Amino acid sequence: MNLPEQPSTFRPAAEPEQPWRWRLEDASGAEVTLTGEGAEAYGDRTFANQSDAESWIGETWSPLLDLGVAQVTLFEVDRQVYGPMSLSA
Repeated sequence: MNLPEQPSTFRPAAEPEQPWRWRLEDASGAEVTLTGEGAEAYGDRTFANQSDAESWIGETWSPLLDLGVAQVTLFEVDRQVYGPMSLSA
């Protein structure tokens, strides 16, 4: 009788399904943590691709500015793609 091959002990890390995210920052570059309705509407958003992330920020920059977000930085997993980018006109 042949036993099935044992799985490898070490597996490569799985890619996150939504690896793109914006870090919301104040004018000094400190991360902003949204609370209440702002957190429900805009907090902890992740995206499947860069285009979706950029479309989202294009649609939500004004309410984020009203919530105290002065700038944003785009990340793919832990790699900084660009930023900080000001939300002021």
